[in-house]
Amino acid sequence: MAERWATLGIDLHLEPTGPGLRRGLTDALREAVRTGRLAPGTRLPSSRSLAGDLGIARNTVADAYADLVAEGWLTARQGSGTRVADRAVPRPPARPASPRRAPGRLPYDLVPGTPDLASFPRAAWLKATRRALAAAPNDALGYGDPRGRPELRTALAGYLARVRGVRADPERLVVCSGFAHGLHLLCAVLRARGARTLAVESYGLDVHWDLVERTGLRTVPLPSDDLGTRTQDAGDADAVLLNPAHQFPLGGALVPERRAAAVDWARRTGGLILEDDYDGEFRYDRQAVGALQDLDPDHVVYLGTASKSLAPGLRLGWMVLPPSLVQAAVAHGGGRSVGVLEQLTLAEFLTSGAYDRHVRAARLRYRRRRDALVAALATRAPDVRVTGIAAGLHAVLRLPPGTEPSVVRAATWQGLAVHGLSRYRHPAAATTAEDALVVGYATPPDHAWAGTLEALCRALP
Repeated sequence: MAERWATLGIDLHLEPTGPGLRRGLTDALREAVRTGRLAPGTRLPSSRSLAGDLGIARNTVADAYADLVAEGWLTARQGSGTRVADRAVPRPPARPASPRRAPGRLPYDLVPGTPDLASFPRAAWLKATRRALAAAPNDALGYGDPRGRPELRTALAGYLARVRGVRADPERLVVCSGFAHGLHLLCAVLRARGARTLAVESYGLDVHWDLVERTGLRTVPLPSDDLGTRTQDAGDADAVLLNPAHQFPLGGALVPERRAAAVDWARRTGGLILEDDYDGEFRYDRQAVGALQDLDPDHVVYLGTASKSLAPGLRLGWMVLPPSLVQAAVAHGGGRSVGVLEQLTLAEFLTSGAYDRHVRAARLRYRRRRDALVAALATRAPDVRVTGIAAGLHAVLRLPPGTEPSVVRAATWQGLAVHGLSRYRHPAAATTAEDALVVGYATPPDHAWAGTLEALCRALP
């Protein structure tokens, strides 16, 4: 019977109880259907298969099925087998919504941080997946190197050197499940080495600051001025987190003097710079500034991600580490890595040129959106200025003094989700708050862009 159980039919977990096999089986099946454990339309094993699994006579199963067909719980048709009948299945009562949860999703969305997910290159990605899986050696499906698949690390090293000027060696590259995962690993390494403070920029993401502080490090905001973050003021911090190519959310690029000051600080103090290059491929008016890591690979960790160029749901990121940190980062990762199939697919996507083609198409689409945004504001809201470099997936709209809260409320009335700049200010920052909106113009799908832009213009002063 063990051989038959392992090889015949489809699986169904049942525990017949009560007097008599037929009644016990009938009751167990009825209860499974009544409670919704067996959903309407579910195909049941054949009487022969289920009898073999349970070690009972086939006629007993057939009789139980017949009883439940007669009662209306099951249906039996020639050629389609025995299935659970269509009926309303009771659902558990809905839990009351959390009072902190938004009442519903607004129809228009300009919240930054997400690319146009409708433009994800599904056909090209599927093609790359098929090719990668067909070419993968059997051992690729094992646990493998905790740094990530060598195919992806090699492909990324070549791509980052070519496109972002990163000095990348596959041996110093670690694949992670996005920027937050990489940041968590680095903070754990720093904390284990006695670090206590991570300097951050005055404006950024609270989810990153919270993550850092949960590891036991303290975040200290750096001051800023008209030239951007004052990296020369990092002082006795143990490490610094920066967006040198395109600061989020303010949108500026770190000027050469401040880049050099950051590296000088790291060399002088032995500190570490964490370079978040979250959207470095997207510059629209000129070639993007190269990675800060190229100035000193021994003191800068380069962090990149596919979340903006492809989709955050892929959970693919990477770190290029100084040699002294590689083993420690891997050890703090606990041997966990990103799914092999996603890694092999991205490696194929990179080496085949499909990634370059996708990024170029996305760059053109987002540049046109930014241009349309700037043109619409010039006509409809001349008192609102677009600031920051022409890059990335978001823009900062400077508002007249004191108007940010009212504009955000007006946007909500127009069915538009958008964030004010104050949302991204570090609570301990000494920087003077300015009224502005942070507009994620990449977020809406193409069909919703015109309506979203119209809603924004109606909300502006």
